Amino acid sequence: MRAMILAAGRGERLRPLTDSTPKPLLDIGGQSLIEHHLERLALAGFREVVINLAHLGDQIRDTVGNGEKWCLNIHYSPEPPGALDTGGGIGQALPLLGESPFAVINGDVFSQYPLARLRAIKCSHAHLVMVPNPAHNTDGDFVLQGGYIRPNGEPRHTFSGISVYNPRFFRPAPGGKYSVVPMLRNAMALQQVTGELYKGSWHDIGTLDRLNTLRNQLLCN
Repeated sequence: MRAMILAAGRGERLRPLTDSTPKPLLDIGGQSLIEHHLERLALAGFREVVINLAHLGDQIRDTVGNGEKWCLNIHYSPEPPGALDTGGGIGQALPLLGESPFAVINGDVFSQYPLARLRAIKCSHAHLVMVPNPAHNTDGDFVLQGGYIRPNGEPRHTFSGISVYNPRFFRPAPGGKYSVVPMLRNAMALQQVTGELYKGSWHDIGTLDRLNTLRNQLLCN
């Protein structure tokens, strides 16, 4: 199984840090976010990783290189200024991701989710890892019921930014810039999205406050 790290975002809510440093290169406990992901992907048995690039992407490429440090083969998918959003970014990278289901990790989450578990998932369209609702998203995103993700109902959980997609999920998608969320909602209505609930360590560091909270927690451990 191949994996993709979504690393093209601007990180507006993390400014001014992200004015000069791309979000995936922010330091977390002595290593950058993207290095954390690459290290854990390698330990989980992944060997081929795709990274999409936009804002300050050259810094990511210069830091990560070809992945030799982690015994990985890293491929890059450059995007135009402004990036292509989640759906467009994955869609453009499909030729690098192969014909089998592939894992996707948002570049701005920090987690101890056992990534090796993703390699055993044989989804027909999409599989989402959900987490209990954090303080910044108390209403949650979707419902996990009987192993399937549904758009409406209770109780709701938060999408972790860790997922598996079958390439067929993107075949009816448009080109250019678009979000994956409307496509997921449509697939949920057809019972094509499976899921699981992970209750371990997980952080979304999308704002300065959440970034500093995580850094302080790691210093205390």
